[in-house]
Amino acid sequence: MSTAVETGTIETKVPSRMDRLPWSRFHWRVLIGLGTVWILDGLEVTIVGSVAARLTEQGSGINLTPGQIGIAAAFYVTGACLGALFFGQLTDRFGRKKLFIITLAVYVAATVATAFAFTPWYFFLARFFTGAGIGGEYAAINSAIDELMPARVRGRVDLVINGTYWLGAAIGSALAILFLNTAIFPLDIGWRLAFGMGALLGFVILLVRRHVPESPRWLFIHGRQEEAERIVGGIEDSVREETGESLGEPRDSITVRQRRTIPFRTIARTAFKVYPKRAVLGLALFVGQAFIYNGITFNLGTLFSNYYDVASGFVPVFVIAYAIGNFLGPVTLGRLFDTVGRKPMITLSYLGSALLTVPLLWVFLTSFGGQWTFLGFVVATFFLASAGASAAYLTVSEIFPMETRALAIAFFYAAGTGLGGIIGPLLFGQLIGTGDRGLVAIGFAVSASVMALGGVAEIVFGVRAEKNSLEDIAKPLTAEEAEEGAPEGEGGPEETSEPDGGTDPEAERRRRVEAERRAEIAERAAARRRADAERSRRALARVTSRAEREREGARRWRPGPGSLPRTWGIGMEPADVVAAEEALELEIEMIDHALREHGPTRRETLAEMVGARYWGPGRFGAALRAAVQDGRARRLSRRTYGPAGDERRTGR
Repeated sequence: MSTAVETGTIETKVPSRMDRLPWSRFHWRVLIGLGTVWILDGLEVTIVGSVAARLTEQGSGINLTPGQIGIAAAFYVTGACLGALFFGQLTDRFGRKKLFIITLAVYVAATVATAFAFTPWYFFLARFFTGAGIGGEYAAINSAIDELMPARVRGRVDLVINGTYWLGAAIGSALAILFLNTAIFPLDIGWRLAFGMGALLGFVILLVRRHVPESPRWLFIHGRQEEAERIVGGIEDSVREETGESLGEPRDSITVRQRRTIPFRTIARTAFKVYPKRAVLGLALFVGQAFIYNGITFNLGTLFSNYYDVASGFVPVFVIAYAIGNFLGPVTLGRLFDTVGRKPMITLSYLGSALLTVPLLWVFLTSFGGQWTFLGFVVATFFLASAGASAAYLTVSEIFPMETRALAIAFFYAAGTGLGGIIGPLLFGQLIGTGDRGLVAIGFAVSASVMALGGVAEIVFGVRAEKNSLEDIAKPLTAEEAEEGAPEGEGGPEETSEPDGGTDPEAERRRRVEAERRAEIAERAAARRRADAERSRRALARVTSRAEREREGARRWRPGPGSLPRTWGIGMEPADVVAAEEALELEIEMIDHALREHGPTRRETLAEMVGARYWGPGRFGAALRAAVQDGRARRLSRRTYGPAGDERRTGR
């Protein structure tokens, strides 16, 4: 690892500018260009699950045993783990875009090689490198997506993108139905063509991905501020042109000390010493979802073939139904991860799926209702589990500093998947091979227990990251350095002296300019801290006042969960309540500023001025009512509001 090089201390509004953007064609381009990695992964895993029974038949050209299908799955997952670690560190060092191009190219090449497999060892090797490409994709793609998406929709976008894994699964199953039809393709050719179609899809995605920009957040931290500003400016121009609306001023700035590289020891120390609870959380979530998913999905085809006598050519039909249920989970529940909140929803998805495994076990052990009833319970269980699995990737990509994001994703994916994703397929493959339903049921029970542990970890260590900027959830390491001053040995400008001991005037001027700049940055930081303290004081006063009114019986009764305002999430702790009030206070400040600047304004116009449509459902109305109650806005008529103290009346 090369030595870190400091390139300067800057103040930037790039994160705030990115978070305030309305949804646009740019975001769709990112969604399509980067999110499709999950389609590829789902395609790969499910093709193997769908064609597994065919690969074990005589005349397939490779003749694997059911146990070797599990071994192939373990090779794929091992490759994904090592690929994530290898490419993850390169992603943090050389940028998101370089790596999500390289990793996709690795995937395409390895998938083509899989199509030409002729013996088990070759098949295992090809699957290893296919997994390496996909694992590298996870680190590069998830970090890039989170850094390019607005904070208010980051949760649902991540869940939908991760849920597209199951679109790939459905596509893979549909391809398997076609290519496993021996009336159309020979026994030893159809499954090869199925893998070939995966490589073709990957190549098409590679062409689309070229138009996705580098992450501006990565650029400004790594000494490429001008390029970051140019990219964000171009995105803003395209959004203005598309929507025909002006963009509001970004609210927050961040000061960072730029560095070209971040030492690996710094990254490791951050994950395990600065954020040890978050590290435990990430590991628990990944182990839980990896164990249950990799164990069952990789062996789904042989499960239906061996225990329900489903013909190998018909197995993909069951996999398609299974995939659709998994896709609907994160798609339908994703919005709740941004509104209800990360912590309650992740807990629900993990513990809920674990509990649903109980009736699933009974159906499997008793053979009640046949294969369709078993499939129905599997779909119901994984409807919740899929949302939880997607949320695991979302969690680790949010809760660690930006400089460590890709490697954090890679590490927790590799560690969690290594423990759960390798043991799971091997365990299930061997248990299915015994033909004993009781032993397979034990595998299901173990998977549910590990999944439940992930839910418990979320209860204990979960982070409420919904609608918060990435920099607020975990401050960048370079921002901390900028606040603390230059680390020893990495100080500011060099002090240059004349040979005779005199001071170089140019060096003195640079020192003076640097000192003035640092003083200006410190003053701005102090002003922000004063504003934050005042906001916190007002928020705390509002919470205290409401509590006093409730104790005195002044608050009318209304149905619902206790006395939480609707802008608060379910199950909030006292600190979270104050944080929610601080967010409300910030919205009130925006309303107050707009009214003082523009005077009496109709409600609809005021909402547009402050960008209320991006605040979330009901938040503008709640903030406006609170502003009136606090005397910081005045209602002039039914639909018109003015600044505090303005007695004028206007039309309705």
